[in-house]
Amino acid sequence: MSELREQMVEDMKLSGITTPTQKKYLREVGNLAKHFGKSPADLNKEQVKEYLVHLLEDRGIEVGTYRNYVAGIKFLYKTTLKREDIVDDIRYPKGKKKLPVVFSISEVEALFSVTENIKHKALLIVMYSSGLRISEAARLKITDIDSKRMMVHVRQGKGGKDRYTILSQRALLCLREYWRLYRPKEWLFEGYKENTHLTVSGIRQVFLDAVEKAGITKPVTPHTMRHSFATHLIEAGISLHHVQLLLGHRSPTTTTVYLHVSQLALSQVASPIDKRL
Repeated sequence: MSELREQMVEDMKLSGITTPTQKKYLREVGNLAKHFGKSPADLNKEQVKEYLVHLLEDRGIEVGTYRNYVAGIKFLYKTTLKREDIVDDIRYPKGKKKLPVVFSISEVEALFSVTENIKHKALLIVMYSSGLRISEAARLKITDIDSKRMMVHVRQGKGGKDRYTILSQRALLCLREYWRLYRPKEWLFEGYKENTHLTVSGIRQVFLDAVEKAGITKPVTPHTMRHSFATHLIEAGISLHHVQLLLGHRSPTTTTVYLHVSQLALSQVASPIDKRL
């Protein structure tokens, strides 16, 4: 499997696949090999299908996770092994479309107010006010904060894309207070070890601690901050196109989901029965 692994890594790099996705693909192909106790190169179409059915029926994995498995396995057979016939009739399942959970403005303020550690407060404020993914916040460098243009440079976001998003005045003031106390050198939010940044799991714990202290019972994750950023912008009258650019969405269709959770957008629609009253 080692030679096959090396070849797959090389193929993924040449295909421009990001490092996190490479790790997912390798893990999922490795699980396929473990399941049968042999190299994937020695498997046939029926065995691959059998394994995918096992994932869905026996392990009951969610659609999103299953899609990752399918993507990794398809890449292996189509690109690395050049055996497209193994996976040519395997389709991606359609995921259930759920509306994102969002915070109210008062809930966002509650998160900030219960967070006493200035480093953690600055982290949460930047995540919300700039609409960052948790991994993007973790990898921010001091040089990514442009206080003159009031912009945040997000490097190698999802899909390996760079983008600029807004830097709020409130976030800047909080960051300056944080910098005076902590004096970070390279990474904006340094980790506990020298020359490292906060980990994704560390940031997630900071967020969950704030949620618990604020008494928020909604089923939320750190990504809820990003959902809330987009929804609140739309409610403030910002165009869908500008929100799309700030979030770094490739397609405007992805951004339109926030129209469905925007109170402002919904409140402007009158029920037909009220027009008769």
